[in-house]
Amino acid sequence: MQDDEILSEFRASQALLEGHFLLSSGRHSAHYLQCARVLMDPMRASRLAAALAAKLPRDVRQQIQKVVSPAMGGVIIGHEMGRALGVEALFVERPTGTFELRRGFSLAQGEKVLMVEDVVTTGLSSREAIKAIEEAGGEVIAGAALVDRSAGAVDLGVPFYPLVQLNFPTYAPDELPPELAATPAIKPGSRAQA
Repeated sequence: MQDDEILSEFRASQALLEGHFLLSSGRHSAHYLQCARVLMDPMRASRLAAALAAKLPRDVRQQIQKVVSPAMGGVIIGHEMGRALGVEALFVERPTGTFELRRGFSLAQGEKVLMVEDVVTTGLSSREAIKAIEEAGGEVIAGAALVDRSAGAVDLGVPFYPLVQLNFPTYAPDELPPELAATPAIKPGSRAQA
């Protein structure tokens, strides 16, 4: 899948929004990707996961024993990546503010894991998920995401394979351009703001 085909999937599902958004990272943007909308169609989710799995180097794909994603945003794409790779898909969640495996999920010591997200902006959630996976005994050999909003700048501490990289600018609260500062910010994500 080429970048224009991927963005076409986002536009077709009305997942690419424009306005003034407060991202879960605490930064502001004039664009927001609502991956839940692009993933609500099971066939589209399957196509995107297959395209993402195809982006992984063969040696990485062959090592993956489990897929783990952070709840909530990563659950659907994590599940579809598990299907595309033929492995089980688990998720970590934050019942008390810190990611952990629950619901009877477990990892064998040293089990090779692909951590999968929907969107990565600063990498904070991804790094927190990786830490939880490692604390549970897994070895994260790579990260993957539908969208890398950092335009390739993010460092997860493991090789990272996004389906598409976007370079929508983001701004700290004290560096907003006038057109964003003039309108109230919408918090479209599901993660509580710090």
